[in-house]
Formats: sequence, C-alpha cells, structure tokens
Amino acid sequence: MSDAQRIVIVGASLAGATAAETLRSEGFTGEIVLIGAENELPYERPPLSKGVLLGKDQTGVTQLHDRQWYEDNSIELRLGTTATALDPSAHTVTLDDGSTVGYDELLIATGSRVRRLDVPGGDLPGIHYLRTAGESQALTDAYAAKPRVVVVGAGWIGLEAGSAARERGCEVTVIEPQSTALAGVLGEQVGELFAELHRQHGVRLLFETGVEAFEGSDHVTGVRTSTGEVVPAELVIVGVGVHPNTELAEAAGIEVAAREDGAGIVTGSHLQSSVANVFAAGDIARWDHPLFGRFVRVEHWQNAKDSGVAAAKAMLGQDVQYDSIPFFFTDQYDLGMEYAGDVPRGTSYQVVLRGDPGSGAYLAFWLDDENHVLAGMHVNTWGAIDGVQELIRSGRTVDPARLADPGVELAEV
Repeated sequence: MSDAQRIVIVGASLAGATAAETLRSEGFTGEIVLIGAENELPYERPPLSKGVLLGKDQTGVTQLHDRQWYEDNSIELRLGTTATALDPSAHTVTLDDGSTVGYDELLIATGSRVRRLDVPGGDLPGIHYLRTAGESQALTDAYAAKPRVVVVGAGWIGLEAGSAARERGCEVTVIEPQSTALAGVLGEQVGELFAELHRQHGVRLLFETGVEAFEGSDHVTGVRTSTGEVVPAELVIVGVGVHPNTELAEAAGIEVAAREDGAGIVTGSHLQSSVANVFAAGDIARWDHPLFGRFVRVEHWQNAKDSGVAAAKAMLGQDVQYDSIPFFFTDQYDLGMEYAGDVPRGTSYQVVLRGDPGSGAYLAFWLDDENHVLAGMHVNTWGAIDGVQELIRSGRTVDPARLADPGVELAEV
C-alpha cells in the first residue's frame, strides 16, 4: 500500500469514478478528490447511443452511483470544475477558479471530446454531436418529431444513432467518405455486412462522399455533398471521431504520443505516465500492453472500466500489469455484436468468417500473416466472446479452415 494521503482524479468519467471506487474497496483511507468538467454525476456512455436514443431509457439510468454513495465513501466531488494546469514538481492541480489542489498521487482520466466538422454552416441549429448525456437527451427529444436525418460518418456512433432514428420512424441518410461502413475498423469485407444491414432497414448510404457544407439560414435544411447533391435534412448527426483530452498533460511536460502514433498519454503497463506519481486511464492512456508487446489506446467502455481499476491498484503500490484485451459491443436493430482484440493500423490480415452472415448469426476473425488471431467478433452468437478472447490471449497458430468450421469447437481450433 502506498503512503499517499490524498489522491486526486482529474476526470469524473467512468475511468475516474471506477478508480475512486476501487481505491476505497482496496482499503485506501486517505482523501479522494474527483474533479469533473460536467455538472452530472459520473455516468456510463454506451446507453446514450443505444437505449436512450430509442426512448427506452432515461439518461439518469447511466449514473454509476447516486450522490449519497460518494458522501458515504468520503469521495469529494468537484463537478462543473475544469482543471486548467498541472504542476508535477509541486504536486498541484490548478482549477478554473484559480485555486489549487495538492496531491500525493494523481490520475488523469479526462477522456475525449468529439471532432467538429469545420465546414460552412457548421454552427446551424439542428446539427448534433453525441458525447454527453445532455447531447443524447437533446437528440432523442428531436427524434420524436420524425425529422429527415442525415448522419455524417458511418462509424459506431453514426450507425447506432442512425439505427435508433430509423427505429423511431425517421428517414435516414448516412454520408461517409470511406468505401463502406466501418472500413477503418473492421475492413471492407465485414464493414459491408454492416452496410447491408442498414440498407435492409431502409437507410440510404452515400459512400466515398464528403460533406462540403450545411445548408440553411436559421436551422439546418440540408447537407451539400462532395458530389454536389444537397441531401434534405431537418436534423444532422455528426460522428467523425474524437480527440483525446491530453492538453493538460502535454502542457505539464508529461509524454504524449503524436497523433500519427495513436495519440494519448504514454504509460507503462502499470499505467504510470512519464512523470512519477501521475497515472492515466481510459481513452487518454496509450499503454505498453504486456500481452501484445506494443502500445495501444482504446476508446471504449470496457477499457475505461478496467483501466480505472488497474490504475487505482497501481497508485496504491500494487504490482500491476494491465493486459486487458480491448472489448466493445454494439446494438443496431436486431443485431447484437461483441468484439475483442486489436488490429494495428497498417497490419496485413485475412478475415475468416464462421457461419453464414445471411443467417444473422456468425463470427468473424482477423488473422495475421502467421495465422495468429488478432481480433474476433460475434454477431448474435451469445457466449462466444470468451472463446474469442482465449484464442487471442493464447497467441497460438490456428488453422483457418478449422476456424471457419462451426462444427469445430473454438478451443479445438
């Protein structure tokens, strides 16, 4: 156990709040200060693009704990407060009101912010981004009028928001500069399976198409594309990725990876940054993965949760080797998918399908040149993800033909 008397967590995110919870469950009795820029209590983000948009859930259900829980666990919440500077030599955090908070150990869990589309008309009312609870509520309220919806970006957020809009009775068009949906994440072969899912549900897909401008005077009325077409819209959702919020760390002299190298605060497998007593967790951590033998950064719920636990234990002086396999999931229409693993950008791979995608239930695997499983996913094949993760963690060479055969158990591939 470390001799820290006060641990400060910058970022009242899932990672930050999970770290605070873990500190207490691991027996830490010192002060915990949890600083968050949003006014809401810490919450989980996945329901914001799923159940909340469908009108099935309220944003309140995403909260990790109520306010009383933080009081009962002596966790000081400073919400609606932004950290503006760090001084690692003085062990202080400066806040937006000019005050400072000292720390013995510091966790940076500031997450990410959405990328904004810088084109003419980008500030028109009716253009939405989806990251916060407030943004999710505003969007689901707007769906109730059944507007014509244009989604810019066929990534996870765009497709989930688009599928929810269709299920709410909206007309939906998706505009994407790549060749198909999720091409940068899943590759063209598997990405096209998701594209076809949306076509079957009446979504118009415009691939290899960019956005030149948003039309309208006092409210968005359309989206002008790189082909010259103006797609009518009363509501636009922009989902073109996120930026990790690393500026605070960078200004303090903490090592941050360049964008072309994956961005993020660089840490070891114990999640400590290049500066003593300063750790990182969640979206912003680019850590040395002991299983993969390379640095990775993951922008998904499971990593935020798992890295919050690992960082808390590391701050308490425990021997931590954070080797969690990246995991995420999506729900779109009647499709439920879970994905595990990581395929580095620029890696050559082959895709092996197990089962018939036309049936609506199948698995897909990404193999490197030596037939090691880099990643795998299932679609509506519940219970399979543990076997996928075991194949990844084992590092063993597999036979692609046996992997593709549903009659062969994954453990026997």
